[in-house]
Amino acid sequence: MPVAPDPHSSFGSYAHPHRLVTTEWLSANIGTKGLAIIESNEDILLYDIGHVPGATKLDWRGDLNDSVTRDYIDGTRFTELMRAKGIEVDDTVVVYGDRGNAQAAHTAWVFTLFGHEDVRLLDGGRAAWISEGRDATFEPAYGVGSEYPTVRRDDGTARAFRGDVLAHLGKPLIDVRSPEEYSGAPKPDNPQYAALRDGHIPTALNIPWTESLAPDGRFRPRAELDEIYRPLAGRDDLVVYSRVGVRSSHTWFVLTYLLGYDTVRNYDGSWTEWGNTVRMPITKGDDSGEVPTGAARRARSR
Repeated sequence: MPVAPDPHSSFGSYAHPHRLVTTEWLSANIGTKGLAIIESNEDILLYDIGHVPGATKLDWRGDLNDSVTRDYIDGTRFTELMRAKGIEVDDTVVVYGDRGNAQAAHTAWVFTLFGHEDVRLLDGGRAAWISEGRDATFEPAYGVGSEYPTVRRDDGTARAFRGDVLAHLGKPLIDVRSPEEYSGAPKPDNPQYAALRDGHIPTALNIPWTESLAPDGRFRPRAELDEIYRPLAGRDDLVVYSRVGVRSSHTWFVLTYLLGYDTVRNYDGSWTEWGNTVRMPITKGDDSGEVPTGAARRARSR
């Protein structure tokens, strides 16, 4: 059974305020029937040194990806995972993590592919919870099993593939990586994510994913987000990408749930696929053709 949303006034101006919860709300609702808490980090060892009481660990790479097909798990395996974690199909799932909630947002996006209705993010993520000195435990949460029904993965609504992006050139396309990655300057440290070519997809606008976050790691107020994403105003059918589709999941969450865009698709193949594929068009340098917002200008100066 879904849990009542967080009524915090700071969420009121967002398009879908029920998609966020505060640390206060989560602390007050730990143990509530119908609430499932998931920690999903970039650093998968963090869970073991203290986590929100009752939170279950979910490895965004190991649990949600098929290493053989290099795709997400199918509906059968997702169902098995939910049953093993003790999550019911009508549970309210609150996800949080490190690194500005990047992996947590990615996990929320994957849950959406499988049609789980009520998925929320803890605003501020793991850092907010720990910095406030809230209760933490070393005890892992063990699922008691559930009756989660067999589901199918829907790749047609919130997900874009390489062919979709080719057809989308010239339409709203957002590269959420750093300005340096966008311009084609750096090489990633992790060879698993390396691309043979650097740069960006032609016509893509660079709005780094971190621009949506305030210095404390929480989402910026609606007015600031509207200014940051002003170049997208009045547009729809947006496609976002990053390096492997994780950071772009975060921007997908912002555009979909905080700003209320109707159609936002995450190209999860992202630059790792595009930059390694023969004959895919690329561009280097800053050729977005857009006047950057104040926030974007700040990002370019860092």
